[in-house]
Amino acid sequence: MLEGIKVLCHSSIKFEKEQVIYFDPYKINEKYNDADIIFITHSHYDHFSEEDILKVKKEETKIVVPEDLYNKSFKLKFDESNILIVKPNEEYEVNNIKFKTIPAYNVNKNFHPKTNNWVGYIITLDNVSYYIAGDTDITEENRKVKCDVAFVPIGGTYTMTAKEAANLVNEIKPKIAVPIHYGLIVGSKEDEEIFKNNVNNDIDVNVLL
Repeated sequence: MLEGIKVLCHSSIKFEKEQVIYFDPYKINEKYNDADIIFITHSHYDHFSEEDILKVKKEETKIVVPEDLYNKSFKLKFDESNILIVKPNEEYEVNNIKFKTIPAYNVNKNFHPKTNNWVGYIITLDNVSYYIAGDTDITEENRKVKCDVAFVPIGGTYTMTAKEAANLVNEIKPKIAVPIHYGLIVGSKEDEEIFKNNVNNDIDVNVLL
């Protein structure tokens, strides 16, 4: 299920399957200009990085963004027809890939207000569903997520902690859980260990960072 998938750093994820898909490209080390689709969860600099988007964007790349990023995407010379604006709790399709948006927000801090309409994504590729949570706490919406693979933030401060992330994973029961959003700006190897030690044994934890 993880073949062709890399966590590049932090929350930056690359899928190399039939299409090349990036989520929140950040700290890209060279110009690849190979993206078929770029998914952005929200507007913070470590998720919507204009410099890094330009390193993976090619002329026909589609970008999927929350509403508050439309103008910035247009200024990056994405054709209007290649910008897909999304809202939480909806279903969409881009390049024949179906996906859902899950609200991503804080419940006990103010870094990611629910009113911003920022998102996580569930995309389905080859009959496998992947949940990329975005920057979020445990919420009533993501507790209902059904997926095969879950990429969840564990760094705390701006998102759920490692223990909270494990609790969410144990509740939604994916086959595989992948920790992200740690080791660069917030979070550490210690958080990774806390996460691994608190996820139920019947869920496979894969560390890709």
